[in-house]
Amino acid sequence: MGCAAWSLTAWARAYCDAGYDAGGRFELTVLLPLLVACEAAAGLLSLAIGRRLALQAPTPFHLALPTLLVAIATVGPAWWFFATRGTLAGYPGDSGLCPPSNIPPQWPDWLPA
Repeated sequence: MGCAAWSLTAWARAYCDAGYDAGGRFELTVLLPLLVACEAAAGLLSLAIGRRLALQAPTPFHLALPTLLVAIATVGPAWWFFATRGTLAGYPGDSGLCPPSNIPPQWPDWLPA
């Protein structure tokens, strides 16, 4: 999920040329991989905790708990990332392909921007 968030954000910034200058590329190449690593660690930790809980009390809820925890640990940060860093509203982009909101026309409607 983190890799998908990272690649979609890089594509949107490059397409609109908003936040793709030297500072934006630094953020995309250094800081965002840290988000992906944190999501992976949170997903693995959630999986381990969920499995331990499922082994102690094997009910249908506890058996689905590892999947639920991993989904929350990976989708939650990616969703937050899209809402805050995905498209930079008002950033002066000069590609001419995007409106002032810097949301590409192909941006999925179900993702926050």
